[in-house]
Amino acid sequence: MNKKIRTEAVDQLFDAVLSLQNREECYRFFEDLCTVKELLSLSQRLEVAEMLREDKTYLEIGEKTGASTATISRVNRSLSYGEDGYDLVFRRLGKEDNKV
Repeated sequence: MNKKIRTEAVDQLFDAVLSLQNREECYRFFEDLCTVKELLSLSQRLEVAEMLREDKTYLEIGEKTGASTATISRVNRSLSYGEDGYDLVFRRLGKEDNKV
């Protein structure tokens, strides 16, 4: 884990997210916390990660999600060399079968 992001403020943010109990509460909190563009960017990265795990090409991913090749490459790097956060989430969402 990147030690630069381990701060009290980030801990408080994560605790706030963990306190949310359902999708509606998530919508309420994240609509207050993020701009529309920020929220759509986060959800786009998750979609890109899922498509990369399905062995989709950068072209296919870009066409479907509108993500730039830089974004796709960054997500791909995270899947290969990151903290396995995407894998953790996909496993918990029951999407572990797609893992490359």
